[in-house]
Amino acid sequence: HTTESAAIIGGYYNQVPVVIYYSFLTAKSKILPGLLNEDGELTQVKTHPDGTFDVLITARNFKGLQTVWIKNYDAEGNLQGNYSLEPEGSKHLIFARSIKTANNMQLVAGVFGGRNTEYSRGLFLASVDPSGMQQLRYYNYGDLENFFNYMTAKRERRVKERIERRKVKGKRTRFNYRFLVHEIVPYNNQYVLLGEAFYPRYITTDRTYYSSFFNPNALYQNSIMRDGRIFDGYRYTHAVVMGFDLNGKLLWDNSFEINDVRTFTLEQFVKLEVQKDRIALLYLFDNELRTKIIKNNEVLEGKTSE
Repeated sequence: HTTESAAIIGGYYNQVPVVIYYSFLTAKSKILPGLLNEDGELTQVKTHPDGTFDVLITARNFKGLQTVWIKNYDAEGNLQGNYSLEPEGSKHLIFARSIKTANNMQLVAGVFGGRNTEYSRGLFLASVDPSGMQQLRYYNYGDLENFFNYMTAKRERRVKERIERRKVKGKRTRFNYRFLVHEIVPYNNQYVLLGEAFYPRYITTDRTYYSSFFNPNALYQNSIMRDGRIFDGYRYTHAVVMGFDLNGKLLWDNSFEINDVRTFTLEQFVKLEVQKDRIALLYLFDNELRTKIIKNNEVLEGKTSE
């Protein structure tokens, strides 16, 4: 990542996140202050137009919960803020992205799950005001209106009927997904979140296996052996788009089926283009452009290929 005055390089040293700040003015580099001296995962380096930037790291807090640490730096790489989100109950925050709003609020969106798992149970959105006051909202996958639209109509109906039956009994249905939040963008007095669900696939000579192995920052060669199995790439199932008001409350959700992508690196496939009265979702695969046009939770134009 670069700003007008510096290059910011993130990585690891013995599994400890490290971020180096290289100044174009002095031609000198330094390790950024305030980083954790223990294992963690560097999830984002986010630069801003004024040269300031944020570093997001997921690591455990003193309660043993995995959470997101947000570190704010000025344009010279000096630490200005250092705090962690405070998840409730036994929720663990697995992965997150952030954005600064016009009134200097920090929005952090990501996925949460249980202890020691890469599966997530839903998405969260945290808003942090300049004084440090936090508000976290959690949205289980089963509470979203269109999360399961990627399924066949019959399967989606069965899933939703199961959710409703358990709601009548006062119970909540838990769903486990591997899910990455990619970006948050402003849109018509809202903020729109885009993320994608995926699963890794392993094969042997006689049958196919699925594994919980997951590392969003890893680069893979064409095949990796794991317990006698060969890593055969990631398959994407669908992208999810969610709209929030300026206070972080969910307004709507929509989804976009992805049924033909295999990749050996976890990267963002679906892009979104926000327009005045609609959002275009699109991705390129096998020399074809797949598109879907939505307006909040309405579908204006279904999935097409060109």
